Amino acid sequence: MTYCVGMVLDRGLVLMSDTRTNSGVDNISVFRKMFRWGGGDRTIALMTAGNLATTQAVVSRLEERTKAPADRQNSLLELPTMFQVAAEMGRLLRETVKETQTENGADGKGRFTASLILAGQIKGMEPRLFLIYPEGNFIEASFDTPFFQIGETKYGRPILIRGYDRTMSFEDAVKLLMVSFDSTLKANLSVGMPLDLLVLERDTFEPLHDRRIESTNPYFEQISNSWGAALRNAFHSLPDYSFYQKQDG
Repeated sequence: MTYCVGMVLDRGLVLMSDTRTNSGVDNISVFRKMFRWGGGDRTIALMTAGNLATTQAVVSRLEERTKAPADRQNSLLELPTMFQVAAEMGRLLRETVKETQTENGADGKGRFTASLILAGQIKGMEPRLFLIYPEGNFIEASFDTPFFQIGETKYGRPILIRGYDRTMSFEDAVKLLMVSFDSTLKANLSVGMPLDLLVLERDTFEPLHDRRIESTNPYFEQISNSWGAALRNAFHSLPDYSFYQKQDG
């Protein structure tokens, strides 16, 4: 399983992903799920969830296109808008899923799907965030939907909904994501450390912050412990329920 989040702020984009993949409780590995490409006029980042063979095939093909002269017209570094980048990634994902399922016959149906979060900015344009589905279609983040999640989304989502503010600082956004990931890690063993973090500031085409967060990271440990204590304190501060006091309703 996977957990990845991409978030739009007034200042730019913040991305975080876990790195755990598993084919059962006795077969757990670490694989990167966040990737980045850049040039002088753009920065593009991708996070992946789903079948590992499918996502690795997509990323490998994207890497080849940035290097092979014959594929320059479809390279992430040549396409003129982020919308066209999203469309090309969606087409490539759809083709890869279809090819893999065809090769594996009826047994492959539904097993080789994947989804992507695409983020980035091209000079002179706005930072943009997209969620790309296995079928190749996609949606873009907006004021109504300012963040996307893929993978194991349900445990960390309530934290994001309650804590997100488009005007928040990058530092507060990272703190919020760490709480969301900590909640997910506590609830689902198929999501695991280390975490990859990427902060892309508006109109700056090199990452403001690019870091891998290990399980021994002291700040993450402090966030986890402090959040647990804060929840317990909040719970105990709620009004007590009584079996003997008449309840309204």
